[in-house]
Amino acid sequence: MTGTSIARIGIVTVSDRASRGEYEDRGGPAIREYLADILTSPFEPVARVIADEQTLIEQTLRELCETAGCCLVITTGGTGPALRDVTPEATEAVCQKMMPGFGELMRKVSLEKVATAILSRQTAGICGRALIVNLPGQPKAIRECLDAVFPAIPYCIDLLDGPFLTTDEMKIKAFRPKK
Repeated sequence: MTGTSIARIGIVTVSDRASRGEYEDRGGPAIREYLADILTSPFEPVARVIADEQTLIEQTLRELCETAGCCLVITTGGTGPALRDVTPEATEAVCQKMMPGFGELMRKVSLEKVATAILSRQTAGICGRALIVNLPGQPKAIRECLDAVFPAIPYCIDLLDGPFLTTDEMKIKAFRPKK
């Protein structure tokens, strides 16, 4: 892809209550606001709010990666130990390669703030030519986790032949190896 293409970025809120309209989705909007704040390259958010159903999560992730042309899909919710929290399992089911460093770093950063972060199972992986990153559900934790891992995301997208993502370097400095 060229440096001028618009990046399509999937934003998936996994929540039974939000999908039924019983609860306001705060996670998806927090991701969208974060991206609007740090990205200087054009992007188009492709948002979904779905129930905690593994088959539905898998279908949604595949649709965003394979049909909608997203280079990056960020999920929020479904990463805890509760019986209905199955976002990591759905992510693993659709990915050809897992990227465990993302989850390790997010848990490390979260553990500095709250002891229960050890219960979080967020992960990341490659589905086709897209990176999927699972985040926790709380807006504050979303920002903390994205601040930790986003420096590596543009280069990962480069390696997948995706669009060239640029960031506001006063907020997040994307890592790219020196030429």
